[in-house]
Amino acid sequence: MTIKMVAIDIDGTLINDQREITPKTVAAIKKASQQGVKIVLCTGRPMTGVRAYLKQLGLNNRDDEYVVSFNGGLAQTTSGKVMVDESLSFNDYADWENYCLKEGVHSQLETRDYIYTTNQDISKYTVYESELVDMPIRYRPLDEMSRIRDQYVIAKAMMVDEKEVIDRALADLPEELASRFSIVRSEDFYLEFMRKGVSKGQALDMLCQELGIGASEVMALGNAQNDNSMLEFAGHGVAMGNSVEKTLAIADDVTADNNHDGVAAAIDKYVFTD
Repeated sequence: MTIKMVAIDIDGTLINDQREITPKTVAAIKKASQQGVKIVLCTGRPMTGVRAYLKQLGLNNRDDEYVVSFNGGLAQTTSGKVMVDESLSFNDYADWENYCLKEGVHSQLETRDYIYTTNQDISKYTVYESELVDMPIRYRPLDEMSRIRDQYVIAKAMMVDEKEVIDRALADLPEELASRFSIVRSEDFYLEFMRKGVSKGQALDMLCQELGIGASEVMALGNAQNDNSMLEFAGHGVAMGNSVEKTLAIADDVTADNNHDGVAAAIDKYVFTD
């Protein structure tokens, strides 16, 4: 099996619980990259939350290296050329936002530059996301957003609240509304809504077609529900030892957890075969 691309989730996969890439993982990724293997970071984060890791790995500002962000809503070179752009329509977002208001669940949307929320009482999880991905927050009432709707390119929308609040809102979500979105849960307190059909796996598929790389030549590593599509797409899907049960169930292999160099172990095992 020849691996030409390694697709790697960030949170819970590439980085440990201290949000750091371990030296062993940095070394394995740099070695693979130097041997011509494409390293694609695939994340729910926007690019603002990826840049520091790209720089650490020597992948930043490159025309021949790529990132999949917003859970597949955007794929681009690390120098900024957009390869895949799948944004939400404002009408779908507005209907979803009204449902969130009715259910009393905190919400937000993300563009390439800002996190917007209609909640004047801003959720602590919106603040956490802002700090995590280095993106500022803007409060905007829905009617104000509607008046300038053409200015918003909505990469994804998120329910951001306590687990039980999101569980209830998801259980009551009407099929007519649910059917308009791809929905993934990245954390107990994050439920993410993208344009229908959007996923990390779909974006990887489109990127591989552009690069002439077959699915059998891809290894993907992840730990959560939003990673499942890329593990299923890849010829070799590897779950981290800290993965949720559904991700473990679909993986071809399981590596060590994110605190014990699981990414490095998988690269050593499957990329450096000789």
